[in-house]
Amino acid sequence: MSERGLRKTRVGVVVSDKMNKSIIVEVWRTVQHPLYKKYIRKRTRFMAHDETNDCHVGDKVRIVETRPMSSRKCWRVQGKLA
Repeated sequence: MSERGLRKTRVGVVVSDKMNKSIIVEVWRTVQHPLYKKYIRKRTRFMAHDETNDCHVGDKVRIVETRPMSSRKCWRVQGKLA
């Protein structure tokens, strides 16, 4: 474990694999509305580095935070989930 803390990890679904060594991962989370207290689903899209071009659309993957690899890409694929 490093002194700076643990790296963030997220679990999401691959929605695009058209780039070379890059994928788009969509992560859903639920947040409570501040006034009406109803739970709302919000999505966030991350561009992740896929070194082996192994992930395809529809795959469930775990991504981990890493150094910036380009202007939008600062996550990498840790592995595919069942």
